[in-house]
Amino acid sequence: MKLSFFGAAREVTGSCYCIEINEKKFLIDCGMQQGEDEKENQKLPFDASSISFVILTHAHIDHSGRLPLLVKKDFSGKIYATLPTCKLISIMLKDSAHIQEMDTKWENKRRKRAGKSEILPLYNTEDVENTLKHLIKCSYNELIEIENNIKFRFVDAGHILGSASVELFLKEHSVSKKIVFSGDIGNIDQPIIKDPQYIDLANYIVMEATYGDRIHKDNTGFIKELANVIDKTLNRGGNVIIPSFAVGRTQGLLYYIREIKKNKLVSNINFEVYVDSPLAAEATDLYDDDLFTYGDKETKEMLKKGINPMLFPGLKFTHSADDSKALNFDLTPKVIISSSGMCEGGRIRHHLKHNLWREECTIIFVGYQAKGTLGRMILDGAKSVTIFGEEIAVRADIVDFTFLSAHADRNGLLKWINSFDKKPEKVFVTHAENSVAEKFASTLNDLGFKAIAPLYMSTYDLDSGELVK
Repeated sequence: MKLSFFGAAREVTGSCYCIEINEKKFLIDCGMQQGEDEKENQKLPFDASSISFVILTHAHIDHSGRLPLLVKKDFSGKIYATLPTCKLISIMLKDSAHIQEMDTKWENKRRKRAGKSEILPLYNTEDVENTLKHLIKCSYNELIEIENNIKFRFVDAGHILGSASVELFLKEHSVSKKIVFSGDIGNIDQPIIKDPQYIDLANYIVMEATYGDRIHKDNTGFIKELANVIDKTLNRGGNVIIPSFAVGRTQGLLYYIREIKKNKLVSNINFEVYVDSPLAAEATDLYDDDLFTYGDKETKEMLKKGINPMLFPGLKFTHSADDSKALNFDLTPKVIISSSGMCEGGRIRHHLKHNLWREECTIIFVGYQAKGTLGRMILDGAKSVTIFGEEIAVRADIVDFTFLSAHADRNGLLKWINSFDKKPEKVFVTHAENSVAEKFASTLNDLGFKAIAPLYMSTYDLDSGELVK
C-alpha cells in the first residue's frame, strides 16, 4: 500500500496523488500546474494506461486540468466526482482545451517565422469530449465501493460548488487504513455555499495548506470597503478591474455587488458590472441550477422569496471577443470582472493592458496569486509589467482583497485538522509554496501531530508511513 505525490508537493497547483494497492493504481486529482509550478510542459510522470480510476475532489483546473491528457495517453477507467463537479468540469475543460489550442496556434506562428518545427496542444476539444464519457456522478456522503478492498466517500469541503474532501478506506491483506484527502478546504462564511464539513477519523491525512502561514483579514466590513473602492474609482472616471476565478470567486463577487446596490452603498447604484468571461457566465448558470440543493441556508431562504442572490440591475455578461474588446473603448466608468484569476491568460490581460497605466483606475485582487504569475508580480509591487510584448506602467491603484479567498486560512486549517477525534499516524502537508508547507508542517508538529511536507515524486509506504523513494 503506497502513496505517491505527483503534484502540489511543496507547490500550490497541479494536485495529483497516486495510491498503489493490490497491484492496482489510482489517482486522487490530476491537475494542471500554473505559474512557477509548471514542469516539463505538464507531462504525466507515470504511465496513464496503468491508472485504474480517478477520484476528483473538485472542478478547478489545478485539480482537474490534466484529465484530458490522461485520457489522451490511454487511460480507460472511470472518473468519480460529485454531480456539481461533473457539470462544472464539462465547461472548464472545454475552456482549457480552447486556451491550449489558441496558445499553440499563436506559438506555431512564432515558431514558423523562426524556422522551428510546430508543436501540438497538450490536448484538444475532442480529448475533452472523450474525457467526459468517463465521468461517474456521485452524491455527498454516499459510500462508493470500487471493490471489496477500496471504498470512498465524498464530504463537502465548502470551497466551491461540488468541492469535496475524500474519505478513502483501503484494505490490503490484513492491513486496513483510512486516508483522508482534504481537497481544498473552504473558507468559512462564504456567500452562497455551505461551510466545510468536518471529519473525525483517519490513519493518514493529505492536507492542503495554501494559506498555512497567514490569517485572513476579518471580512465583517468588507462589503463597505468594496463599495468605497468602487465609488471612489467610478467617481474619478476610472474602471474597476477584478481578475477573478470563473468558478466560485466570480459568483461570490456578484453576491457582494448585489448587496452594495441593494443597500445603496455607492453614490450611483446604476453603475454597470460586466462579467467578461464566457466560462464564468456558464458557471453562474450552473450555480443557479444547483443552489436549491447545495446552497447555504441564507441562499435557500433568498431563493424561496424569488430572489436570485447573484443577479441585479446593471449586470451584463459578455460572450464574444468583439464585445470584450469594446469594453476598453467605452469611456463609461464600469466594473469589469474577468478571468483568469491569476492573470495568466484570457481576457483579463487585455483589460490590464488598457487600464493598469491609468491612475484613475483600480485593480482589485480577490484570490490567491501563485509565484511567477502576472497577478503576483502586480500584487508584489511591480512598477511595470510586460503584457503581449509591451511594457505597461503600473499606475492604477492596486487593492489586496485576497482575504476573500475560497481557501481556509491558518486558523481554518487548524480547526479542520483538530476536528479529528484522535491524531492520525501522519499528516502530509501539500498544496502550498515550499516555505509555507514547511512552516505549516512545523506548526502541526508543535501541536503533537507527525507532519511532513513531501517532495515531488516521493513515495510513502502506508503500512509504516515511511518514505520509500
